[in-house]
Amino acid sequence: MGKLRIPFLPFPIEKTLKFSRGILFLSNNLLKFFPGLQQTLIQAGIDLKDREYLSIAIFSSIFWFFVFFMIFILLSKSLTSSFLASFFLQLVIFFYISFYPRYLVSKRNRDIEKNLLFAVKHLLIQVKSGVSLFDAIVSVSKGNYGEISKEFEKCGKEIYSGKDQIIALEDLTIRNPNIAFRRVVWQLINAMRTGTDLGNSLEVMANNLSNEQRIAIRKYGSELSPIALMYLMTSIIFPTLGIVFLIIFSSFSGVTIPQSLFYIVIFSVAIFQFVFLGMIKSKRPSVEV
Repeated sequence: MGKLRIPFLPFPIEKTLKFSRGILFLSNNLLKFFPGLQQTLIQAGIDLKDREYLSIAIFSSIFWFFVFFMIFILLSKSLTSSFLASFFLQLVIFFYISFYPRYLVSKRNRDIEKNLLFAVKHLLIQVKSGVSLFDAIVSVSKGNYGEISKEFEKCGKEIYSGKDQIIALEDLTIRNPNIAFRRVVWQLINAMRTGTDLGNSLEVMANNLSNEQRIAIRKYGSELSPIALMYLMTSIIFPTLGIVFLIIFSSFSGVTIPQSLFYIVIFSVAIFQFVFLGMIKSKRPSVEV
């Protein structure tokens, strides 16, 4: 598993897995609530079986439950509140670790989307220059294309070690989450099987990817106007009008507005702006221009 780090694990992955083997029966019972976890682990680059990964999540959450419970007991001296708070944090940690592979898959997916068009153009230039597909794959693996370079490097090593080129490319599609990248690789496989010119196929794929990115950028631009209006209404107009209304109401009714209410409004607006910026970032197309 190399340098992979999973948050909230009390020990390195190998040692945590060793400690958690005694509760594999619990993870077997929970697997039905996490369909597709094995495929997600493969696409996230985590070399574990689904039941092993869930056992790690269960063991880590139990470990942190006892840690938090002891801390809360020392601080509050209340058994009930310490247990409830620790149990809540245990659930948070369990679900965080359980869904962490999905975060890794999403992160890899965005990285592939950002570099895919340039990697395909790199392949196109190499193939059009008379270079074999294997040498073109090796050339891309040495380029600065993030996850695509890593995957092509792994694919190139498999081909060099004797694996059939088509089988190595098929395995590459299985362990990758990005649909567009899998589509490109499958078109390469089909071109190799049918004897179609790889240069023409890569040129068509590059044009299609370029058009898809233009469409995604235009769609993103059209979505910004209503989002900006929502931001204006929620973070500026509504809080301002609300505070003005409260001040006018208090001046007529004589009711004193607690100062803490203004801090709550400021805190709420800050939280909304943080969420809003995250939403804008998540909607932005993963393209480089």
